[in-house]
This record gives sequence, C-alpha cells and structure tokens, in this order.
Amino acid sequence: MLNVGIDIGGTKIAGGVVDADGRIIEKLRVDTPIDADELLDAVVDMATHLRRAHRITGIGVAAAGFIDRDRRSVIYAPNIDWRDEPLRDRLEARLDSPVTIENDANAAGWGEFRFGAGRGVSDMVMLTMGTGVGGAVVAGGVLYRGGNGIAGELGHTRFIRGGLPCGCGQNGCLEQYASGRALQREANAIADQPGIGDGLSALRAERGTIPGPGISRLVLAGDPGAIEALRRVATALGEACGGFQAVLDPQLYVIGGGVAQLGDDLLEPVRLAYETSLPGYGDRPVADFTIAQLGNDAGLIGVADLAGRDS
Repeated sequence: MLNVGIDIGGTKIAGGVVDADGRIIEKLRVDTPIDADELLDAVVDMATHLRRAHRITGIGVAAAGFIDRDRRSVIYAPNIDWRDEPLRDRLEARLDSPVTIENDANAAGWGEFRFGAGRGVSDMVMLTMGTGVGGAVVAGGVLYRGGNGIAGELGHTRFIRGGLPCGCGQNGCLEQYASGRALQREANAIADQPGIGDGLSALRAERGTIPGPGISRLVLAGDPGAIEALRRVATALGEACGGFQAVLDPQLYVIGGGVAQLGDDLLEPVRLAYETSLPGYGDRPVADFTIAQLGNDAGLIGVADLAGRDS
C-alpha cells in the first residue's frame, strides 16, 4: 500500500510517496508560495506528480493551523491566509480523490509514534522545539484531537502568568520559554554578562546575531554561557512536562525540532526539571524522554499513514 503525504511548511512544501512501513519511495520539495491560491495549486501539482508513477491508496496533507473536528476545514492558519478554509473539499474537487488533512504537529507526532521514536508505546507526547513549541498527543494508540479537533497545542499552555507576549494573542505561553527562539533570547541576555557570556558575545560580534546553530556549536564545545542558555529553556520544558504528566500520563515524551539535535545535552536538564515537577504523591512510574528519529520527514510520513487509514 502506497500513500502520498504532503507537509506544508512556512518556507517549503515537502511531499513523498510512503509505503506501509513508513519508507519514503519518492520525495519532492518546492518553495511555499505566498499567495494562498498559488499554494493550493502547488499542492495539487505535487500530488498529481507523485501519484502519476505509483499506485496510490490515499493522499494526506499536513499544514500548520487549527483543523476542525471533521478534518475538512482549516479554521485558522498563522502563516497562510486561510480562515475557515474548506481545504479538504477544494483538494478533493481538484484531485478527484479522497484527501486527509491534519495539523502538521499532529502528523509529525503520529509519524514518530508509528515509525520512529514512539514505536512500542501506547501513550506518547511529542514536543517540537523550533520557532515555537509544537505538540501532539497519542492516547491509547489513538491520535488525540479533542472535542473541537484542536487538542495538542501544548506550546500555548500558559506557563507564566502575565509573562511574555505570544503570537497567539496570550501572554506567558510555554513556547515563549522553551523554543528555539527562547534559546536565542536567553543567549543574548547571557552574552551581556562578562565572563560567562564571553563566547556568546564573541559569536554575536562576529555574526551580528546569535543564531541557533551557533549556540548549539558552543554547547557542544562546552561553552558555559551557551550551556546556561540551554539549561534555562530545557528547565522550562521539563517543568511543563511535569504538569502534562498529571493530565496525560504518557509513557514517553519525544522531543523534536532544531534544538533536539543537542541530544543528551538537552535531555539531561529536561529530565531533571521534569522529575522535580511531578505531582507530589508517593512513588509512581515516570515517563521516558527521547529524541525524535524521523527529522523533517515526520510530518509527511505521518500524514501519509493517516491517509492510508482513512482510505
């Protein structure tokens, strides 16, 4: 069984033909058009090309934004001019084929659950540390979408009352404290501190900014300022996971996104903060933490698999 998975990102659209074992048979990538109609054309063209040479069972499309309960419409997409956009109906009319649509973080989480780091568990939470913090919840082997279809937005749980403003319109959301952007903010603050911030200050003087990959290189080189910046965002994530544990009780947290490339340097302070933030009642099982395995392909693999299940 082969399915098409297409993952619409802010800068690129990635698509592929995926088999029943989660292997990508063919893959394409194009830049994401700014215009919403041109974007729809690009998705249709990609799906048409991918199914031309393969016997396809289903087509799945993942996009950032709130997807309604029936998975027919994009209620709101932050980076695309979609408001109550009937995406599924429009794609099915153009492609003359059933189409599954899904939130991009949910699709990535499902990909990891089925074929990546989450294999072997029934209850899993995935958190992606990128520009923001994405989330996906698998409960009892089922992708949890909630009563209105928009569950799993863990990055937009309020972490600090009256905290930093968030792009969602609230203040103090977790993603303002545990994302790649938060790591850069903390690194800039530490760079102004003589001694501990010398390495970060030198990087800023050289590049004019402190890029995420530069912070990662300094962490791996043992720079104390970069390690402290990472500890701060990792602590925020771990503390939030302690709270999520009380509600969701997953067996496993899978951490993805650019910051996750730091591996155990990230996971060690996350685990410490998590263990000190658990509900305080007796001895109890704790969740494991691991790094995502599928990288940037998780979304297209996951939505392709979901399309196969809907077909």
